[in-house]
Amino acid sequence: RTRYDDVAVPQIRGISRRVDRHIGCYQVKSPTLRIECHRARALLGCHARNRHGTVTLTVGVELMCYHSPMHTVSYHRHRFPAEVIQHAVWLYFRFPLSFRDVEDLLAQRGIDVSYETVRRWSVKFGVAYARKLRRSHPPADTRWHLDEVFVSINGRNMYLWRAVDCEGEVLDVLVQSRRDKRAALKLMRKLLKAQGFAPTAVVTDKLPSYGAALSDLGMKSKHITGGRSNNRAENSHLPVRLRERRMQRFKSAGSAQRFLSTHAAVYNTFNVQRHLISRQTLRQFRGEALRTWQAVTAAA
Repeated sequence: RTRYDDVAVPQIRGISRRVDRHIGCYQVKSPTLRIECHRARALLGCHARNRHGTVTLTVGVELMCYHSPMHTVSYHRHRFPAEVIQHAVWLYFRFPLSFRDVEDLLAQRGIDVSYETVRRWSVKFGVAYARKLRRSHPPADTRWHLDEVFVSINGRNMYLWRAVDCEGEVLDVLVQSRRDKRAALKLMRKLLKAQGFAPTAVVTDKLPSYGAALSDLGMKSKHITGGRSNNRAENSHLPVRLRERRMQRFKSAGSAQRFLSTHAAVYNTFNVQRHLISRQTLRQFRGEALRTWQAVTAAA
């Protein structure tokens, strides 16, 4: 099994295979590809030739591969300066704008960029920005709210699972095709792995899948349902619904998952709950959020 997270894999022709038994960690480096392979069992050595030259690629029969990004953001070999790219990506994920809206806003400042370029920037740099934002964000609260809603993706009904804490911080989003016990378990295990601690309370609606999943995890006593206790999670869907209408619905489950994960990280950084604080406090929180964004998007 292989999984590539937004990696441009060169086209392989004339593959010669060699089976080798080994266990370990391998790194494959090329101008367009860098993969770390763990839990390798039966490895196949493949020699591929692309426009950059000959590249030796190692894949496995029972293998999990993932894209290993660098710790820094590089703007090398881009025609536009880093400030333009940062501003375009920030506009797209911070406000309910389309790619053509961002193109018009940049054109008003004398920057001629096509909407397709903005889309490529959002895909390439948005994931890297979101990853660094999540690392720099403070820990979440110990009271979690879980909810799921219907989303129509390419004419098919899917389910958007969302987890927030008691202050509205988005913990995780997950697009799945079902809302049964297995889907709820997948969300809970992903949350526990990402947060690193068990919550003191899990608030959900009356969907039976939550209770069955929490029973398997030994957290049945922390389950809270009923009344309007889960309004926090239900209200957290409003920004996503706004973006979904602006984007004229999501086109695929993969693109929806990528966009929602990036949008959640940016939303957590700039969500200062301005209706609960004074103007002076708002200026301080907003300034801190902008400084965090500048530090995260800084060039290597």
